Amino acid sequence: MQSGRAVQPRPAVRESKSRSKRFWFDPRFGIGVVLIVGAVAGTAFVVGAADTSITVYAARESLSPGTVVTTADLVPTSVRVGDAESLYLVPGDVPDDGIVITRAVDHGEIVPASATGSLDGLSVTTVVVPVTDQLAASVRANATVDIWAAKELENGVFGPPVVIVPSASVVRLVESSGLVVDDSSAGVEVLVPKIAIARVLEAIANSDALSIVPVTLGVKG
Repeated sequence: MQSGRAVQPRPAVRESKSRSKRFWFDPRFGIGVVLIVGAVAGTAFVVGAADTSITVYAARESLSPGTVVTTADLVPTSVRVGDAESLYLVPGDVPDDGIVITRAVDHGEIVPASATGSLDGLSVTTVVVPVTDQLAASVRANATVDIWAAKELENGVFGPPVVIVPSASVVRLVESSGLVVDDSSAGVEVLVPKIAIARVLEAIANSDALSIVPVTLGVKG
């Protein structure tokens, strides 16, 4: 005979195991996160705006006057120079064929712009030619001119003029005080080949009559 023990029902599985836990969010936590992110972003912006660093060139090794250098001989360096950027050599200042060093630059020294020159300076130079006659209107900076000279044979009498430098380039017009002026200049700074500089200096020293004659006339006069 089977026992009359009653079968007890098994307890139901707690519904908490099947239900997902509720996520609790405090609005104050979200506000705090927003404030922190804003502070970090603001600080980064202020620091970035205050950073006035620029990239300049420093000498990879000691450079002597007359040395031709390219970007391979220079090291880009980030520095803060304020408004003095124009005083230093920066990327874009060095052409592919290089530049020439005009004064000594030590190893690691930031290269001053004043310590460099164009390769053209190896074969040409500038000289101020004094003139007494009025200059043609087309004689201005970057104009191409011929330099004429006439020797003085006796007091007030000059020989036939000859071209002593053909196709010289005008750098600027100057007056005796050295101030840049326009047509009423007492001298013209020109770029001439170094092989011709002795002839020009001789003409100036001998008080030859010197004239600056434009090679061509500009389209607009």
